[in-house]
Amino acid sequence: MEAINGDKLRGHLEALILATLERGEAHGLEILRRMEEAGSGLLLLKEGSLYPALYRLEAAGQVKAVWENEPHARRGARRRIYHLTAKGQQKLRQCREEWKTFVNTLGGILGEQALTN
Repeated sequence: MEAINGDKLRGHLEALILATLERGEAHGLEILRRMEEAGSGLLLLKEGSLYPALYRLEAAGQVKAVWENEPHARRGARRRIYHLTAKGQQKLRQCREEWKTFVNTLGGILGEQALTN
């Protein structure tokens, strides 16, 4: 199967980030790693797309970021740790409902069965 990137992700990135953070707080590169792992290697996302989306989510109050206290026995700059807020959880529920409607609508046109969950 062809990799999923660019235009195929447009409009869904923020929902994917919210869903990833639902599993627990993480720094940016960890979010990328989790998304790539969950996408079975087919989801190709660049840092240049991730961080602007995280900043938009933070500005909207859907995620909150704090600087880690220590680098935890590693070299390099401190990282920002992101976690989902109550507003983000609400947005994620809304995104999931919109996704189901989208998939069911396209499935009806393409002749595929509807999603039931």
